[in-house]
Amino acid sequence: MSARTRVLTGITTTGTLHLGNYVGAVRPCIEASRRAEVDSFFFMADYHALIKCDDPARIEASRLQIAATWIAAGLDTDRATFYRQSDIPEIPELNWLLTCVTAKGQMNRAHAYKASVDANVAAGEDADAGVTMGLYCYPILMAADILMFNAHRVPVGKDQVQHIEMARDVAQRFNHLFGAGQEFFVLPEAQIDAEMELLPGLDGRKMSKSYDNVIPLFEGGEKALREAIARIVTDSKLPGEPKEPEGTALIQIFDAFATAEARAAFRAELRAGLGWGEAKARLFDQINGQIGPMRARYDALMAEPEKIEAILQAGADKARAVARPLLDTLRHAVGLRRFQPLQAAAAPAAKAKVALAVFKQYREADGQFYFKLSAHDGRVLLQSGAFAGGREAGEWVKRLKTEGAAALDSALTTARVGLGEGVAADEVRAALTALVDAAAA
Repeated sequence: MSARTRVLTGITTTGTLHLGNYVGAVRPCIEASRRAEVDSFFFMADYHALIKCDDPARIEASRLQIAATWIAAGLDTDRATFYRQSDIPEIPELNWLLTCVTAKGQMNRAHAYKASVDANVAAGEDADAGVTMGLYCYPILMAADILMFNAHRVPVGKDQVQHIEMARDVAQRFNHLFGAGQEFFVLPEAQIDAEMELLPGLDGRKMSKSYDNVIPLFEGGEKALREAIARIVTDSKLPGEPKEPEGTALIQIFDAFATAEARAAFRAELRAGLGWGEAKARLFDQINGQIGPMRARYDALMAEPEKIEAILQAGADKARAVARPLLDTLRHAVGLRRFQPLQAAAAPAAKAKVALAVFKQYREADGQFYFKLSAHDGRVLLQSGAFAGGREAGEWVKRLKTEGAAALDSALTTARVGLGEGVAADEVRAALTALVDAAAA
C-alpha cells in the first residue's frame, strides 16, 4: 500500500466566502480530501486573522460562517482533520522554536512586509509605520502551521509560494541544528492550480471583495444570488442577435458549474440569439441547483452553532494527537527536557570537520564576471550567469553565504544562477545552510 500524502489548507477568518472562493478553493479541496491516498488537514487560521483585523465581532462571526460553509459544502470531518488554529497550543509554541532559528534578513524579504515598507516610503512615511510584529513574522507562523503536521503539499496562490519556500528553509535549518541525523520535518511543496484562480467577477476582473464584484455563496440567500448575477456585465446585443460567448464573464462562471454537454448547448443558444436576460436566468438556475442544498445545510448549521463547536473540538483532539508527540520530541531536541542528574562533563570531543562547499569568483575572457559553488568532491552545485561588474557578482556571493536558501530562491527566480548538471535544489539548499551555520559558529 502506498504512503498517504498529507495536504494542509488554511482559511483566514476575516470575512465570508464568495462564489470564487468556492470554485477556487473549497470545492477542489473537498474533492481532493475524498481520495484514498490523501490525508487532509483543514484549519481556521484565526491567529492569522488577528494580523489583518482588530474587530472581535468580525473575527467571531467569520470563524462561525466559514466553518459552517466548509461543512455545508460537503467536507467529511470524520475523514479529514478540521480544526481551529487557536485550539492547538502546540502551534504557537512551535512558532517560537522556529522564530529562534529564523534569520531576520529572511523576514525582511517577505512579500507582505516589503509591500508595506514600499507603500510607506512612497507615501513619505517611516518605512515601518503601521507594521506590527504579527505582519513581520507572519511567514514563521505559517511555517509552524505547516511543519506542525509535516504536510507534504500546501495548496496556495502564487503570492504565497515564497512562504512555502521559507518554511522549507526554516525546516532544513532546524533539522540541521538539532536533528543529529534525524529529520524532524518534512519539506513541504507548494501546490498551485492555475485554473482555480480564474473565476471572474461581475465586471470581468478576478472575483474579489476588494473590487466589489463578487457573487455571494450563501450570504443573502437566493435573492442575493439572483441580484448579483443580474449585474454581470455583458454587451448591448439584443435578444435574437447572435452573441459570442467566449471570453465573457457570464460563460466562464457558467462553465464552472456545468458539464461539457451543458457548456456546448449554452454556447450554441447564445450564438443563435438567446437574450442576455434569459442567459442570466439560466446561469442562476445552474448555480442555484448546486449550491441551494448546501445553503439549506448552511442555514441549519448557523442556527445551531453548538454542533459546529463540537465538530471543531473533535477536530482539535485529532490534530493535537499528531502535534503533541512531535512537539515533545522537538522540546527534547532543543534542550527543554525534564530535570535529571547531569552527567559529568566530559572532555569536549573534537568535532568532525564538515566538508563545506566553496564559492569561487572569476573573470572570463569575455570580460564578464562569474561565480560558482563547488562541492567538496568538485561537482559544480551552482553556476552564475554573467555579471558586468565584479562587485555585483560579489554581492550575490555574499547574499548566498549569509542568507542561504532564501537568497538561492531569489537567485534562481531571477535567473542569476542555475543548478549544476544533475544537481537538485535541495542539495544546494543544504550546502548553503551548512555555510551559514559554519559562519555563525
